[in-house]
Formats: sequence, structure tokens, C-alpha cells
Amino acid sequence: MENILVAGAHGTTGKKIINLLCESQYFKPIAMVRAEEQIPFFKSKNVETVLANLEHDVSPAFETPIDKVIFAAGSGGKKVVEVDQEGAKKLIDASKKNNIRKFVMLSSMGADNPESVSELQDYLKAKQNADNHLKKSGLNYTIVRPGALTNGELHNKIALEEKLNKQGEISRNDVAQTLVRTLNDDVANKATFEIIKGDTLIADALDKVSRIEA
Repeated sequence: MENILVAGAHGTTGKKIINLLCESQYFKPIAMVRAEEQIPFFKSKNVETVLANLEHDVSPAFETPIDKVIFAAGSGGKKVVEVDQEGAKKLIDASKKNNIRKFVMLSSMGADNPESVSELQDYLKAKQNADNHLKKSGLNYTIVRPGALTNGELHNKIALEEKLNKQGEISRNDVAQTLVRTLNDDVANKATFEIIKGDTLIADALDKVSRIEA
């Protein structure tokens, strides 16, 4: 099984990612947490944890051998430069140093053109900078840019395009499912795309991306 480091594991979407990885026969989750008090939650699920803070040194996250990374961390708008931008860049650099095979980035719709959005410009600019750093890193990557996140049920169907040219919502459950599926070696390599709720099965939508990339 491949060890998957999940940054932001204690967040709402991060917990959903951990649950999906626990159900997988291919992947083993390693929860990256920033505080000691977050560890018992994962211990109760028999999930291994590593203590590392995106604002400081992230090298302890790689003391356990890591195969791939999902970045699902976020500052909630409080520290967009420190966490969403610089924290992501630190983890990308550490991933390259540790020869990880794929880095899956949870980004945001609008990160390709922050100036076009009247709100959240600082956040989207931070996400854009992190995404660009990943693209230039030399790592294999998938950058997933969802629309507005909801706490709805798993729909298992999405609309996916490199650029959707429309706004929309998507549940965190569907986002988590998409992120985990992109971990597969033959899915969405060096790809960047937007997703919202739609009518195409997640697996079929990602298969289309993979064929385009190929």
C-alpha cells in the first residue's frame, strides 16, 4: 500500500479524505496535524499521524516514508499567505526533496485569474501562487479547483473542465472523492481542472482528463 500524507487532515474535507483512504485497498493515510490535541481523533481510527506545522518546519511530516501527498489545508482566510501560499510551497519543496510520486493540490475555482473575482482576491492570489509553484516544481501533480464547497451528500457526479466558465457548488464529499481518485498513477497526471456538481460520474470525468493528458 502507498503511504498518503494528508495535509489539513483535521479539517472538514481532510477528515473525509482520511475516511476514504481508510477504505482503500491501495492507500494508507498519514494524517498531518499541527497540534497534539488533534492526534487522539486519528488514533481512535487507527490512523498514523505526523506532527508538522505549515507555518514552520514541515520536514517531520516525511519521517515516515511518503509516496504521495494530498494538500487539503487552509487557513480559513486568516493566514492566506502564511498557510495557503507559503505553507503549500514548503510542503511542495519538501515533497520534491523526498521524491514523492504525486502531489494532489486542493485549489479553488478562480485561482487562475484572481483579479476577475471581486471577493477573496487575497485568498485566490495565494492559491494561484501555490499552484504555480507546484507546476514549476518538476513533481507529478494534479490541481483540483472546485466551486463553492457545501456539506451536502456524496453525489458522485461532477462537471469537469480545464475551465468551466460558470460558477457552481460542489459537496466536500464529492471533492474528497475526486482528490482520492486522482492519486492513481494513470489518472490526471500534470493536470489542472475545475469541478462543480454535474451529471458525469467522477470516474468517467477523470478518465476523460487522463485521455486528454495522454
